[in-house]
Amino acid sequence: MLEVRNVRTGYGETEILRGVNLTVAEGEIVAVLGSNGVGKSTLNMALSGILPLWSGEIEFTGKRIDRLSPAEIVEAGLVQVPEGRKIFPNLTVEENLELGNYRGDRSRRKAMVADVYATFGRLKERRRQYAGTLSGGEQQMLAIGRGMMSGPRLLILDEPSLGLSPLLVEEMFGLIGRLAGEGLTILLVEQNVIQSLEIASRAYILENGEVVVEGAARDLREDSRLRQAYLGL
Repeated sequence: MLEVRNVRTGYGETEILRGVNLTVAEGEIVAVLGSNGVGKSTLNMALSGILPLWSGEIEFTGKRIDRLSPAEIVEAGLVQVPEGRKIFPNLTVEENLELGNYRGDRSRRKAMVADVYATFGRLKERRRQYAGTLSGGEQQMLAIGRGMMSGPRLLILDEPSLGLSPLLVEEMFGLIGRLAGEGLTILLVEQNVIQSLEIASRAYILENGEVVVEGAARDLREDSRLRQAYLGL
C-alpha cells in the first residue's frame, strides 16, 4: 500500500532523512521506532506532503504522491494524526469530528460520526463538550476519531501515547489494535517501543535519519542486543 524509496529531505541545508526506505502492506500495523530527534516526525511530514523531498519517491496504492499537495494526499486516503493531537480546544467534540470530513461527502458525515462514536464511546458521551476540557486520553481519542472522519485507507499515528498515564497508554494501544482488527492499515510512529512491538507486525528502527534495523516485530522484541544498541532498553 505504501512504498518509500530512498527518501532524503530536511530543513534549510540540514539533511534529516538520509535515504529512508520502508513499505507498509494493506492490513498491517507497521511501527517506526526511535528516540527524539532521529527523524520520525520529519518522515511523517514528508509522507503527508508538508515537507518536499530532496530526492527519492513515495508511492501510495500504486501511484506517486510525493508531488501532490497535502489535501490531495488526504483525499487519496493517506491521513496523519499529528503528534500533540492538534485539536481545536474551543470547538465541541462533534465539531472537531465534522472538521475531519470538511472536504468529504456531507451526505455521509452523520454516519461517519456515528461510526467514530461506536469506536470511541466516551466521545459520544462528551459530544457537546468543548474539546479543550477533555482529559489527555480523550483528546487523543478525538484526534484519532477526527482522522478517521477523512476516510483513511492508511492512518499515520504520530506518538499517540505521548503524555498519557500508563493506564491510558495501555488503553490507547488496545484501541489501535482494535482499529487494525477492523481492517484499517496503520503506520505507528512511536517512542514507546515495548507496546508498539506488541501490536505491530513489522517495525523499522530509525537512527540519525536512516533505517538501521527492520524486521518482524516479534524478532525485534526478542533480540536484546538490538533493543540495547538502538532503543536504549
